[in-house]
Amino acid sequence: MEKLLEVKDLHVAFPSKRETVRAVDGVSFEVYQGETFGLVGESGCGKSQTLRSILGLLKQPGRITGGQILYRGADIAQMNDRALQKIRGKEISMIFQEPMTSLNPVLRISTQMYEAFEDEKLSKEAKRQRALELLRLVGIPSPETRLDEYPHQFSGGMRQRAMIAIALGARPKLLLADEPTTALDVTIQDQIMNLLDQLKRELGMSIILVTHDLGVIAQMCDRVAVMYAGQVVEMTDTVTLFSRPRHPYTYGLMGSLPSEDSAGATLEAIQGSPPNLAHLPEGCPFAPRCRFACEVCHKERPNLLEVAPGHLARCHRPDVTEGFQGLIQFPDGAVREEDPSHA
Repeated sequence: MEKLLEVKDLHVAFPSKRETVRAVDGVSFEVYQGETFGLVGESGCGKSQTLRSILGLLKQPGRITGGQILYRGADIAQMNDRALQKIRGKEISMIFQEPMTSLNPVLRISTQMYEAFEDEKLSKEAKRQRALELLRLVGIPSPETRLDEYPHQFSGGMRQRAMIAIALGARPKLLLADEPTTALDVTIQDQIMNLLDQLKRELGMSIILVTHDLGVIAQMCDRVAVMYAGQVVEMTDTVTLFSRPRHPYTYGLMGSLPSEDSAGATLEAIQGSPPNLAHLPEGCPFAPRCRFACEVCHKERPNLLEVAPGHLARCHRPDVTEGFQGLIQFPDGAVREEDPSHA
């Protein structure tokens, strides 16, 4: 497969007079043509800032302080605004987390959609027909009427579909989806996820999906990177991640998942809170919350190493999750392995 995007040792910082927050700390991953790559982790782990860095959309005072973002060999991190404008929308588009705040409330949906293909020099009627085609593609009923309405006249699910339509307006090769189902009910979440998967296959594009929901990862992603405290702590294909996680943080996330067999039981939570990114502890950032931590974990920061073919983990003790066996049902109907203690 063709390598579409490569993020290499990315660092993002938010400096202030009092301290510097290292929101992204040496993140590296690759995205290939036609795949869905997931970034998962708790709030504040650096997922969204990594995604925003790819399109140069960091909010001030945030800035990239190191690393490369290679899109088909060109380093986005070194591009000026004029060069980025040729990539935003046309090559890489983004679905933002909150459609109500991302859509302009005083502009009709049509006006906001037309901006996506403004550079194509289409006639007014051609723009309208393209916009109607996109609204039909994302499953919005009565698109002829809806196109001339305002965002407040749409439901949450409809606004999210409109955002997807706008993001697809310039037929991008890579779609960045920042928690696209946040604040939506589970029925609409499933519809949006199925829609994204369908569009990926029909349009042949790649997706980077940011979420804190492991169920969405299992449903959508080919490969996944687990993030904690601004770093990738584990990365592998989705099946391997769910069948044999090799980092205690991933293990803990799995333990917090409800299942049919755990009905009525107390879910196993990860104790403590994520660290302050401006004052990370010495050693492994996860050590204060890790039930498997030993002396070296509190003193030395682990490197991201290959613990099995194609499987990376940032842990001094990647063998502590041995014995992770049992059953988990995936959307494709295949049976995977899971720890029986979580049943």
